Amino acid sequence: MKIEQVAAQLYTLRDHLKTSDQIAKTLRQVRKIGYRAVQISGMGPIDPKELADMLDGEGLVCCATHENSQVILENPEAVIEKLSILGCRHTAYPYPADIDFSSFRAVKEFTRKLDASGAALRAGGKTLSYHNHDIEFRTVKGEVILEYIYENTAPENLKGELDTHWVQAGGGSVTSWCRKLAGRMPLIHLKDYAINDERQRQFAEVGSGNMDWNEIISTAEECGVEWFIVEQDSHWVDNDPFKSLKSSFRYLKELAR
Repeated sequence: MKIEQVAAQLYTLRDHLKTSDQIAKTLRQVRKIGYRAVQISGMGPIDPKELADMLDGEGLVCCATHENSQVILENPEAVIEKLSILGCRHTAYPYPADIDFSSFRAVKEFTRKLDASGAALRAGGKTLSYHNHDIEFRTVKGEVILEYIYENTAPENLKGELDTHWVQAGGGSVTSWCRKLAGRMPLIHLKDYAINDERQRQFAEVGSGNMDWNEIISTAEECGVEWFIVEQDSHWVDNDPFKSLKSSFRYLKELAR
């Protein structure tokens, strides 16, 4: 992993991305930390062309986006247009909103839609990946839902954006899942896993939890990951998400080559 491949998932900073002025200031701070790439997510309304100009002005690359779940499934052409303006190839389905994962019929239909949307994006020169949480580690008809999704979509239509924390939260092995998705996983979310004093699961800065990052990163590299994207949903250092992104970046910089 090269430090140029490490990106910041802007969802981490969503409370600082509500207006154009906030977005411009936040991108400047992200670049100052050392990140050279970002994943666009959690932003307030902004014209993609204005955003592209902001990114260019700060020397930041848009490595990927998260788009509205419904838009991805129902209007992939709009996603293609936005990605093209941003000079970006990758987007990821962010969360299975309103999908009944207790129903095999619903999971089957959802999977079909993911494959169809991925095919449309691929035809437009873009790539759709799937971002998991722990919910996909439920079983339906005896099969882990995340496995069903990947087994029933074409690898060229749906890639993986594996989230390290959520894989572990769901009871999976991050390195095993990297190997399952070898050659099919351009993106990975780096997010550590910790247990607090109340024995509750907690998000943590990369390197401050209990995950084996040397093994995870080397395995992800072997499996073809292009972008290593730092994300932290909450539990930030001093309740400051910028400090959390900085802590994770410093740790990853020591592991980079």
